[in-house]
Amino acid sequence: MNATKRRAIFERLREIDPNPTTELEYATPFELLIAVILSAQATDVGVNRATRRLYPVANTPEAILELGLDGLKSHIRTIGLFNSKAANIIKTCEILQREHGGEVPRARAALEALPGVGRKTANVVLNTAFGEATIAVDTHIFRVANRTGIAPGKTPLEVEHKLLRFTPPEFRRDAHHWLILHGRYTCRARRPLCHQCVIHDLCEYRDKTPAAGAG
Repeated sequence: MNATKRRAIFERLREIDPNPTTELEYATPFELLIAVILSAQATDVGVNRATRRLYPVANTPEAILELGLDGLKSHIRTIGLFNSKAANIIKTCEILQREHGGEVPRARAALEALPGVGRKTANVVLNTAFGEATIAVDTHIFRVANRTGIAPGKTPLEVEHKLLRFTPPEFRRDAHHWLILHGRYTCRARRPLCHQCVIHDLCEYRDKTPAAGAG
């Protein structure tokens, strides 16, 4: 895919959604961090349902530590892998209190040192909470980048590096959100909605799905 096509793709995505953001509900960087940790192998809808119960009770590292492991589990038990996630969140809160004054660090290395936080989570926090032009490659973005030809790669890290290299600077801050939403609602894993896709004529996917009843 050439640079002209890529620019046109992002221009169209921007046109239909000028100010994209995460569908996770949060009010502070810490709330976002916890929501993203909880979102691994879970839906944003499920995470939001749990955090609506959790955050009115505990939405700071100190408050979650006061809640304790069992108390935390009682609020997030509807989420998959809640036992391991709760343990990681408690450890993360301890580190935030001990090493960062209870604040979420803005440095990638410090974020990735937190239990339950990998590169993808760090990228989400850096981008969404702090406005940095990072791109977190999840399953949706990995699929869209490869299927459309925007930034094909064999690993999430390869796709991330290509997206950062190929995405025009003016689109980099919002690219993560545009691509994830496009993958979630249009360029779906099973039967993508190619017939109603705003970039269908720019996408290089060869096996485009026809409209129901077409052909």
